[in-house]
Amino acid sequence: MSRSSKKGPYVYEKLLKKIAKLKPADGVVIKTWARHSSIAPEMVGFTFGVHNGKSFIEVNVKEDMVGHKLGEFSLTRKFTKHGGKMQRELEASQKASEIAKAQASSTDKKK
Repeated sequence: MSRSSKKGPYVYEKLLKKIAKLKPADGVVIKTWARHSSIAPEMVGFTFGVHNGKSFIEVNVKEDMVGHKLGEFSLTRKFTKHGGKMQRELEASQKASEIAKAQASSTDKKK
């Protein structure tokens, strides 16, 4: 649920203070636990280390991200692929075709 339009977006004050001291070109990662903070236009160009419960995931803020929350870009669950025997067979055939293409291109270069 979003905040009321009369309240405006919630931006964590300490993040704004840290941003005011830095320049986007510095390349410094700003660590934060404030996943609930909205991304403001002042944050564009900075890199944030957003905590996902276990580690900090680096998020480079771009113009498209303004208005979203920091936590949306730092996933808390790791996806492990679906499938079983059939999936392994598909992956093996794709890998074999990639190897064949690489060998064919290397022989073309030698000629």
